Amino acid sequence: MIGRSPTDSLLDVAGLRVGHWHRLDDDITVTTVAAPGRGGATGCTVVLADPSAVAAVDVRGGGPGTRETDLLDPSHSVQRVDAIVLTGGSAYGLAAADGVMRWLEETGRGIPMGPPGGVVPIVPGAVIFDLPVGDWSVRPTAEAGYAAAANATDSTLMRGCVGAGTAARAGVLKGGIGTSGIRRTDGPAAGVTVAALMVANPVGSVFDPETGLPWGLGPVRADELGLVPPRAADLAAARALGAKGTVLNTTIGVVATDAPLSKAACRRVAVAGHDGLARAVHPAHSPLDGDTIFALSTGTAGLPDAGDVPSAFPAELPVLAAICEAAAVVVQRAIVDAVLSATALAGIPAYRDIFPSAVRP
Repeated sequence: MIGRSPTDSLLDVAGLRVGHWHRLDDDITVTTVAAPGRGGATGCTVVLADPSAVAAVDVRGGGPGTRETDLLDPSHSVQRVDAIVLTGGSAYGLAAADGVMRWLEETGRGIPMGPPGGVVPIVPGAVIFDLPVGDWSVRPTAEAGYAAAANATDSTLMRGCVGAGTAARAGVLKGGIGTSGIRRTDGPAAGVTVAALMVANPVGSVFDPETGLPWGLGPVRADELGLVPPRAADLAAARALGAKGTVLNTTIGVVATDAPLSKAACRRVAVAGHDGLARAVHPAHSPLDGDTIFALSTGTAGLPDAGDVPSAFPAELPVLAAICEAAAVVVQRAIVDAVLSATALAGIPAYRDIFPSAVRP
């Protein structure tokens, strides 16, 4: 059985904190062929692991913007990371990770190297392409990353148009940042928490054009979210929105567990997370999306007894299989949460604007 974790968020994985930084000006407009955009609209989000966490990554999009992803290959030496950066600003936004590294160094976090007190923080990251929303020259900087790290907390996780989700677009709708968490209640992974934090900025659609509901929602889950099939008029309005207007996009995020996993096992969790992405976005993993999912294992929970496992397989295999199943669920739910939490911006409508009849009073 899979049950919702206490806050239904990434913060239910002990050892993680999340911080946001964003800029959102009042005069925001969208860049078009005829005119440049105005106002600043961008942001970054930092996931801090304290202490450092075992990590891996899986990149499925054809146009990723990433940092330190080669380091996360299971065959490579470094096993743990201090933070993950999710940021807007396309490749320019990778500068935010420099600020996170500076904050970590100042707090003594990182691999001890060099002189006494010398450390090298490990900070992988990934970007979304949000430059057409607002002034093209406004992007997260090292100072933005430093501020996001300094603001990180394990008490409240803001969602929607905040942090890296500030200027995100989800198909023809406003995108954002969302989260979800579950706790396994039985089976080999009983007591284990699995959660995700996702930035939804895909070129693909995030709702079923036949039903108007987010992709992958059955009647039970729709009822849990307070959604019902929208009226025909809302569906017609949604179909009339046309194309997104840009094909440079991506969905990025982090899926995490408190179970102690190896780096290779974390890679399998990241791979499974992409199943959830594909359930929530159609199409996913396009040549111009940069779809990237990081996986973290904090190891703050004990590894459940998986029972007898054939000697040819790792002892953690039954637990890993259950965690991978959960990873797909939380990634899909986190993307839906991002879409439902987003608000309209610069003429880009939110889901609740286009489908008002889908939201139960």
